Amino acid sequence: MGNVDTKLNFRKAVIQLTSKAETVDANDDTFWEQFWSENVSNVQDIFTLVPAAEIRQLREDAPSNLATLCYKAVEKLVKAVDSSCRTQREQQTVLNCARLLTRILPYIFEDPEWKGFFWSSLPSQGEDADESIPLAQSLLNAICDLLFCPDFTVVASRKSGPDKAEELSAIDSCEYIWEAGVGFAHSPPRNPAFDVNRTELLKLLLTCFSETMYQPPTDITQNPNKWILHLTSAENRHALPMFTSLLNTLCAYDPVGLGVPYNHLLFNDSLEPLVEAALQILIVTLDHDTSSSTPAESEDVSVPDNLFINYLSRIHRDEDFHFILSGVTRLLNNPLVQTYLPNSTKKVHFHQELLVFFWKMCDYNKKFLYFVLKSSDVLEVLVPILYHLNDSRADQSRVGLMHIGVFILLLLSGERNFGVRLNKPYTATVPMDIPVFTGTHADLLIIVFHKIITTGHQRLQPLFDCLLTILVNVSPYLKTLSMVASTKLLHLLEAFSTPWFLFSASSNHHLVFFLLEIFNNIIQYQFDGNSNLVYTIIRKRQVFHGLANLPSDYGTIARSISKRSRQRLTSSTSHENVAEAAMEGSHPALPAEPGTLKATLPDTPQIGQMTERESAHPATQQVETLALANGMAAIALNTPSKTAVSIGNEAGDKNQTKEIAPQQGKKSRSPTVSESSSTFSRSVNTRNSLRVSVPCDQNGQWVPTGEWVHSWKSKLPLQTIMRLLQVLVPQVEKICIDKGLTDESEILKFLQHGTLVGLLPVPHPILIRKYQANSGTTTWFRTYMWGVIYLRNVDPPIWYDTDVKLFEIQRI
Repeated sequence: MGNVDTKLNFRKAVIQLTSKAETVDANDDTFWEQFWSENVSNVQDIFTLVPAAEIRQLREDAPSNLATLCYKAVEKLVKAVDSSCRTQREQQTVLNCARLLTRILPYIFEDPEWKGFFWSSLPSQGEDADESIPLAQSLLNAICDLLFCPDFTVVASRKSGPDKAEELSAIDSCEYIWEAGVGFAHSPPRNPAFDVNRTELLKLLLTCFSETMYQPPTDITQNPNKWILHLTSAENRHALPMFTSLLNTLCAYDPVGLGVPYNHLLFNDSLEPLVEAALQILIVTLDHDTSSSTPAESEDVSVPDNLFINYLSRIHRDEDFHFILSGVTRLLNNPLVQTYLPNSTKKVHFHQELLVFFWKMCDYNKKFLYFVLKSSDVLEVLVPILYHLNDSRADQSRVGLMHIGVFILLLLSGERNFGVRLNKPYTATVPMDIPVFTGTHADLLIIVFHKIITTGHQRLQPLFDCLLTILVNVSPYLKTLSMVASTKLLHLLEAFSTPWFLFSASSNHHLVFFLLEIFNNIIQYQFDGNSNLVYTIIRKRQVFHGLANLPSDYGTIARSISKRSRQRLTSSTSHENVAEAAMEGSHPALPAEPGTLKATLPDTPQIGQMTERESAHPATQQVETLALANGMAAIALNTPSKTAVSIGNEAGDKNQTKEIAPQQGKKSRSPTVSESSSTFSRSVNTRNSLRVSVPCDQNGQWVPTGEWVHSWKSKLPLQTIMRLLQVLVPQVEKICIDKGLTDESEILKFLQHGTLVGLLPVPHPILIRKYQANSGTTTWFRTYMWGVIYLRNVDPPIWYDTDVKLFEIQRI
């Protein structure tokens, strides 16, 4: 009954506070103490007893009472720091103040008139003006001090007890880093109560940072989040130990532990909420790189460096990289782990935040990116990403997850090592809703991308360019594609090259250019070993002939457009869409459940704005050797090749990133690149022919015309494939007739021992489209990240039903 009474008293205090007739005296300690009394013992009570409507009423009708409540709560936290938070009573008061502020802050942020409130000074108790620092800084400093408070959030290293407590203001927090790992070797003993206390304080910190959600995207670059600026600046004396504690807590976490089945159902895991909060704080603080976002007109305002980004970018030891990568991959792969006993191991669900963190890590620390690509560990990142891409393809609420997975793969594909690593054989450990195949990780990549393109929902169409760009980037290094993957690639070309699809949008022909570039790269650089693809090209040769003879007369275009409403991409003329056996234990990708909430996202930039072209070709000497080889006499198809070019092998690895000529190393974002070298010019023009003039009708709507079709059709890079067909088709037909072959295995064996050296055009330089940071993707990432944080924080629902402006919350 006593507990009910105290909750009743708390509720009465809230009602009294919202009464517009009465301004409560700031010195009435008895009244204010009710808000952080010991008897309100959990955050759910605070959220229940302080309804949203009453906070808004308080803000509108009694703003002085709301201001005093905030001042008093912050003051309590500051006093707790001054007294080193020694007693149980003080610790309970700290937690209740933190909970109350977590509840109130979003409603202050949603009102523009309160924008400067926390950055105003505390009411001065004395005449000392120096003490008068902004309320927000007092709050942040107090939270940071309390996160390293012995016997409250960290284990005391000296004698414990109220009388022997260390002064919090003088403590060296570097001695109290939460977990061993980067920059700290000692692993302190675990205390679940400390984990809970840290989590509550981190939730308050995250709520402080969430002011970003209440600003339109355009405002953020001009007005960086002051809360984050202060926490990550040199003014925060705990910046280094705090960053290290968050990072190490995340990367050391093992949800499975000793692997005892069903242990997560028997024991409460206090660490998971802490890890999730630490991860969310990390990605939010790493989002605000202020080095390039200071507005030019306010140069007199100096923006401090983000120390978190600084520390992250300076990590360099291999053992630290290994610790971070193994932590991230362990958590990414955790939901995918299969066990004999159903649901016997704990599954974590913060893979979206993990992918954002991995992106930030690669973006700010290039040494880490190269470390990831140095070994096959990168495949431990690839497989979970492909799993989530495949699983989310039909669910509109997870379109953001689809985008970030593709962005990470685009970033990785810009590095040659990623393409080489894909040649490692893939052993299916995760049931996916894809055809059964035997092959490499490259096959898995192609098969999943095919599934996304052909069976994903309509909102994924803007990603098609990105998906094919990734395949273009890795294609010169793919040694052996399986028959399944080869068939999928040809099916995509078949679908994208149908007249109705090509004529239905002004940019659809780009996809054909990407696919032809993939085929050309593999034929020119990895002909040996790719007999499956060559065989499939020969079987589907009518697709290439159809492209070469694509009609551009008005009548055909008009007929194709009339078919458009009756056709769908998935129902192409291919026979490859026959029923395929999916992996055992897999589940089909399902659309979102009705009523699922999702956060809206801004449009992503075009692929041309997200990438820069860069040569990744052998040195000049190797090109001359290739040209010489091509000038030699044709080599018979039935003799094994000794001079065929192979980029992915060890011998060819040494000079891959050297430039052919000085002008080829230039990066350009422009649609057209003019080069003096005729060979390079031809290949670059082929790739840049995707940009053509777009015809419009009187209403400004795009219409396909014969001139428009001809402008890009004449630039289709079909020469290499047509030459291949010209040489191989007669020989394959001859061998089939001579030997009476009906089995494809014999033809494949024949193709395996062949070569086209000396018969194909001079190999084109390899162009890699590397991801380049740009304001569009920065805005997209920020919106996506806060949308995820909004939807994942449901206990308590910190931001639910508040007026956020960064995105909209929609119900499916």
